[in-house]
This record gives sequence, C-alpha cells and structure tokens, in this order.
Amino acid sequence: MNSSTAPKSLNARLAAELEVGEPRVAAAVRLLDEGATVPFIARYRKEATGSLDDGQLRTLEERLGYLRELDDRRNAVLASITEQGKLTDELTAALMAADTKARVEDIYLPYKPKRRTKAQIAREAGLEPLADRLLSDPAQAPEEVAAGFVSADVADAAAALEGARHIIVERAAEDAELVGGLRERFWDSGTVRARPASEAAATAEKSQKFRDYFDHTEPLAAMPSHRVLAVLRGEKEQVLALTLDGGDEAVYQAMIASALGVDLTAKAAATPWLAATVGFAWRTRLSVSASVDARVRLKLRAEADAVSVFAKNLKDLLLAAPAGNRTTMGLDPGFRTGVKVAVVDGTGKVVDTCAIFPHQPQKQWDTAKATLAALVARHGVELIAVGNGTASRETDALASELVGEIRASGAKAPATAMVSEAGASVYSASAYAAHELPELDVTLRGAVSIARRLQDPLAELVKIEPKSIGVGQYQHDVTPGILAKSLGAVVEDAVNAVGVDLNTASVPLLARVSGITESLAEAIVAHRDKAGRYQSRRALLDVPRLGPKAFEQCAGFLRIRDGDDPLDASGVHPESYPVVRRILDRAGVGLAEIIGDERALRALRPADFADDRFGIPTVTDILGELEKPGRDPRPAFVTATFAAGVEKVADLKAGMVLEGVVTNVAAFGAFVDVGVHQDGLVHVSAMADRYVSDPHEVVRSGQVVRVKVVDVDVDRQRIGLSLRLNDEAKPGRGGTRREERPSAPKRKPQPGNNSGRRQPNAAGGSMAQALKDAGFGR
Repeated sequence: MNSSTAPKSLNARLAAELEVGEPRVAAAVRLLDEGATVPFIARYRKEATGSLDDGQLRTLEERLGYLRELDDRRNAVLASITEQGKLTDELTAALMAADTKARVEDIYLPYKPKRRTKAQIAREAGLEPLADRLLSDPAQAPEEVAAGFVSADVADAAAALEGARHIIVERAAEDAELVGGLRERFWDSGTVRARPASEAAATAEKSQKFRDYFDHTEPLAAMPSHRVLAVLRGEKEQVLALTLDGGDEAVYQAMIASALGVDLTAKAAATPWLAATVGFAWRTRLSVSASVDARVRLKLRAEADAVSVFAKNLKDLLLAAPAGNRTTMGLDPGFRTGVKVAVVDGTGKVVDTCAIFPHQPQKQWDTAKATLAALVARHGVELIAVGNGTASRETDALASELVGEIRASGAKAPATAMVSEAGASVYSASAYAAHELPELDVTLRGAVSIARRLQDPLAELVKIEPKSIGVGQYQHDVTPGILAKSLGAVVEDAVNAVGVDLNTASVPLLARVSGITESLAEAIVAHRDKAGRYQSRRALLDVPRLGPKAFEQCAGFLRIRDGDDPLDASGVHPESYPVVRRILDRAGVGLAEIIGDERALRALRPADFADDRFGIPTVTDILGELEKPGRDPRPAFVTATFAAGVEKVADLKAGMVLEGVVTNVAAFGAFVDVGVHQDGLVHVSAMADRYVSDPHEVVRSGQVVRVKVVDVDVDRQRIGLSLRLNDEAKPGRGGTRREERPSAPKRKPQPGNNSGRRQPNAAGGSMAQALKDAGFGR
C-alpha cells in the first residue's frame, strides 16, 4: 500500500470527528485500550486527554469501536479480492477511501463469492459479448445480433437477450457509485406510506390506537423517530402495511442509464430494449435494495433518537435530589389489595411492614390512618413516600390528612412526597430483591423500594434493569443491545459522578463503579460482612481478586465516612494524596484545619503544586474537593404540593395554576403529574417565550414545576398544560360517543417525538398534534 492510498490513522480520523487535537485522542485511546473506564479517564486523567469530558469520551469510545470494525472488514475485503487476483490500485484506493461499512460492502459486491446467478449462467453460456455489443453499439437491432448467439445452451434469440439483460442488470446492481447514489436519492426523496393491513385490521378494536396511520404518508428523511417506531410496531402487529416509495422512477432510471452509458433519448434500434433493461434493473433489483437500505436507515435513526431521549430522562431520574438518611415510610397504593406499607431507617434497613385498606371496597379509612400514626410515632418517621400508581391520590390524601392531624397536635409531622413507581414491580419480583429481602412478601418489597428511592434514587434504581424504569419512548421497539449499551453507560456515569459509600453500598451499586465487576462487587460486600466496615480505601486491596488495576480504577469513586483518613471521604484519588500533603506543608496547617476553608484554599495557586505527574487540572480538582469534600452534585431535595380537592381529571378547570412533577420528557414536550392519575402534556411550544428545540433544555424528569391548565378533555382523559403561566386557557370539552373515541392510556403514556415540526405560537393549538404524537389515538 503506498502513501497515496493509505487512509488517515485511526486517531487522526477520531480527532477530526471530535474536533480535538490528535494527541488528546491518542492518549484517550491508549487509556481505553489499557482497560481504563470512561469515568476514570474523565475524572483522573485530565492532563493526558486535555480534559475530554465523559460525553466526548463516550462518543470517542463508540466511534473507536466502529472504525476498528470498519478497518477489520476493509482488510478482510482486500485479502479476499487479492486472493482472487483482481485487486488493482484503483480498487485499493476506493476501499481505503470508504468511510462506512456500507460503502465497503458496495465496493466488494462484484467480488463477493455468491451462489450462481442468472447473470453468471448467461456468462457461462457466452452471452457477455452480446451485452457488451448492445451497450457499445445501440444502432444494432437486438434480435438480429442475438441470433448469432444461439447455441446448445441458448435456445433462441429471445433467450440470448434475456441472458444479456441479466448480465447488464447485475453490472448495475454491483456498481458501487451507482448504488450509493440511488440509495441517497431514495432517502432524500422517498416517502413512507402506511395503510391498514386488511379490512379486518382497520375495524378491529385493538387496532384503533394506530388509527392515525390508516392513511398516512410522510417523507422518509423528515419522519420523527416516534412515528417511525409507531408504524413499525403497527406493521409488526399486522395492523399496518408499510410501503416505501422513492418517488419519480424516471429519475432513477436516468441515473442507471447514465452509469451504463445508455442514452435513453437516442433513436437507435436497441434503445427500446436498453430502456426496458434499465427499467427492469430498477424494478427488480435496485429499487428493492434502495428500499431495504432506507428501511434499515430509518429504523436505526429512530432507534438512536429513542435511545437518546431515554438516556437523558434516565440520567435526570438517577441524579434526582436525594432526601437523605431520614427514616422513611413507603406507601405502595392499591384499592382492592390495599396499601402496602414499609418503614425503613436512615440506612434503608426495613424496620416495619404492614398492609392497610383505606379505600374501596374495605373503606377502613380511620383504622388505616391510626395504623400509620402508630408507625410514625414508633419509628420517628420523617418522610412519607407515596407511589404514584393506582390509588395514589387517594393514598396521598390519607397521608396528608394524617400529617395535618399530627401537626395540629403540636408534634413534629413528617413531610410527604409522591415518588415514581417506575420499575418497582420489576424489582419486587427480581432475584436480587428476593436475596435482599427474603423475609418479605413480593407485594411488600415494592413499598420498601418506594421508600428507599425517596432517600436515594440512584442507589435504589441501579437495582432495576434500566429499560424497565419506563422513562423512554417506544423502548420495547428498540434493538435490545443498542438500548442496553447506551443506558448502561448512563448509569455508570451517574454512579461515578455521585460516588458510592463503600460501607453501605449494595452489590448492584458497587457493580456500576469504575473498574468493579459484579463478581468483585459481591466479593467486596462479602469481605465487609465478614471483616466489618472498611476503615480505609487501602483495605480494599485485602479483597480477594481485587488487584492494583481495579483499585486504581475504583478507589477515587468510593467514599469512607469517619474512616482513618478524611481524604477517603472525598473525591481525591489515593494516588494524589502526596499532592495534598504538599498543599498542607505549604499552608502550614493540618488536614482537619484546611478542609472546608474556602478562603484559604482559594488563595492557593494550583500551578504551585503541579508537577510532571499531576498537572493544573488535577490540582484544581483537589482544591475543589478540599473545599467541599465528598460533595454531592445532585440538586437539593424539594417536593411538589398537589392542590387540595384536585384528584381526577374532572376536577381540573382551564386556567388553574398547579404545582406538579415532570414524569417524562420526550422530543415533542414533557408529561407532568399534577395529581389526577393522568399525566398532562406540556407541548414543546408551550415551554418558554422562545423557540425550544429540545425540551430537555427547559425541564428534566423529576423536576417540580408550576403549570397552567390550558385545555381539558374529560371524556378522553386529556390534559393540556403550559409552563407559560400567561397563556390563554381554553374551556373544557364535552364528551363524544363511546364508539367514536379511542381509549386513553392511563399513567405513563408512551412519549413520542415532534422533531422537525414547526412550533405553533399557542400551546392550545398544538394539542391535537401533540397528543397524536404521544400516542393518544386520533
């Protein structure tokens, strides 16, 4: 391979994509190859990478894997073509310039071993010269020329022309430039058309959730991800039939003719036959491949968008404000089966459980309230966490009444908070829950989880498979591997950003720490159970199979409160402790004196303590940690207060201003729980007095917000909300006949996406489309 054909180095390609210096990329690649994790590199190797953040490093890691796979495939293709004796400088240059796997496969297609095709059979019958003559000299009459190729293997002139056609079609189908051009044209100009799969599908009750797509056509390139996944789901359920149309066939045929050197306007004798051959090539081979490519591209793009939305929401949920180490009562609401109750102490240990039946059909309101009051008094309950599922408002009303009576008596009353139940049932039935809470019935484990996730959302939610937490859009339609990898990275980054208490962390939480596998997490906990609490980070080296490399990766993210060394409670890595000693020597004070002394620490210059190993970025981080050791990056804990007397959609009136909690954020808006069992929708157009391209710029999952009710449809259980409190409200709508209205989903509707759609000026005018986007039927 000469220098003119050699591609850019892998590091150079990554540097160009990330728009950062190649030495920074080279350092990051080296660290990743050595087994360092993204959180470790982002936090403790800033000098090497020029302070690449975790987002840049995640992108680099993903692209590094793709480009290495691309290089491996390119090398395999080069080897295959070389073995065939067909490799040329031109072909080598084309393969070296290919920047996607699809491009490599397009180039390789003519040389790829394949089963015998009709074109190969025609070549074996000696018909390739016929194809060449008709292409090079269209003045000749096809039937006359073909007559000269009749043989024992070719029955007549018609058979000869058919063979020649197959040869020409295969040439077109294996022309990498042509195939790539057709693919891009189809993507840019094509449309998706959805129709009912059958008459039965169009009238079936279960199909009505797809009714918006019974007569739907949309450009391929502009179709939002939620609608792509919706129609693909409809097709999978055999409700919808999808057709991808590339548009004007004449354009594609002109492209094919040009690639073959055919002049479709010529008045030559062979022109009609050649034109028919071009049309045949498009209809039978090239339109099919272009359509398949577009379908794959459409799904991959939709999946990427869906995963991105899920990842953002999951990050917000994981990094939600923790209530802290306070005794908490968890209430898992229910009607017939009762409200499950669990009290956990400040460490999350279960100290009491029971079930109460305040609601229908038992209606033991006063008895239930007395039971809760006794638990509050007995255990000094400081917080009451109410799950936000079925019977949540009724249960919240019970808790609020209890709190009011306790406060009226002059005693200190607990605060109440509504907590997302997303994934609680999955946790309750999991093997880990059975191991962690073996003495509890599965129904009571949910109440424990609700209480604990108020204390520390991150520590509790890591016990649940991310995709089961339910803050995504159409996550069940996304390729599992793609979703799992992305969400796993989000959880890892969140856990390491916060840090983990080594003496209280569960196995699932420890397993998300940089450098710690699940088996190592189990070993750490087993050692803790056997030898007692860890007094120092260095004690981790006594854990079987936890070697120096794992220690390097994990130590800085683990915290030890009240241990032998105060630095072990901070984010300062043990490898940097000598830097701290130099700082103390220069300041002439002890560690206990300088920790938290903002004035003294800010007077120090990081450059004075930097050396060849620990540069200014690391020293700056160390001074920041000493200023606020073990600081938690999560926001302060606050709770929403739902309006009294507003418990169902019918209680809402247009114009009301309410407090609520953001439960989910999609690309077209955000869903907000205002305490009526049905989340309301704030469309992206009603989020600010400016254009908002991404709702995550304005709100996040778990955030407490004030919203105005702008539209209420009681019959269809739809609520339109606005974050702009000066928006004009609409009067509530009346009902429709049962057979005319679709079933409205209950809490946690699947969110969608409205990317690419122009935002209207008023929130109300957007509701019909917004609700359609959210999957609420027609």
